[in-house]
Amino acid sequence: MVTEALRRQVREELPEVALIGDQALQAKVVEAWAFAIANSSFTSIREIPPAGNPDVNEAKRGDQTDHLRGVTRLAIGIAKEMGHTYPELEIDMDVIIAGGLVHDVGKAWEFDPANRARWKQAQKRFGRPSVRHPAYGAHICLTVGLPEEVAHIAMAHSGEGELLLRSLECMIVHQADYTFWNALLAGGQLKPETVAPDKRRYVS
Repeated sequence: MVTEALRRQVREELPEVALIGDQALQAKVVEAWAFAIANSSFTSIREIPPAGNPDVNEAKRGDQTDHLRGVTRLAIGIAKEMGHTYPELEIDMDVIIAGGLVHDVGKAWEFDPANRARWKQAQKRFGRPSVRHPAYGAHICLTVGLPEEVAHIAMAHSGEGELLLRSLECMIVHQADYTFWNALLAGGQLKPETVAPDKRRYVS
């Protein structure tokens, strides 16, 4: 159940939500994460490991809030620079910030230990996972009333986005997301056992 205490906790864990100018949008970003956590085995975003996918590209330290906040700040930096040089891009900063904060909201489902155990035991029936975090994240966004352009970022920030045309704001968050993981990879800050074999030259 979503409680006021959980909503306050989300705001504390993701303080960048206060940078969203639209108060209604701000509240819906909080609601998305509160809903995701309330409907999972987790009690906090901080309990979700700092990984791109379960057991894949996991940082040596930190938690999922470090990724969400880092990607959001990187996306803000990209948007400000590009918007300054090319104001005709008309980048929506509220969508950038909201999208950065909820782009991985579906990880509360995909990383959930109970879900992972069920999928492992009955992969033939459910798949593994049954739904990846981008798809589940879009579901959460739309369920709590976030606008379509923010749900699009949750859906298309990762590999699923290769099947469609990303919006401008989604492209910025997508690049910030991949920059985050690639910088950790190049800097030797991912657990070697979680790095794909073709990328292990960075961690060996």
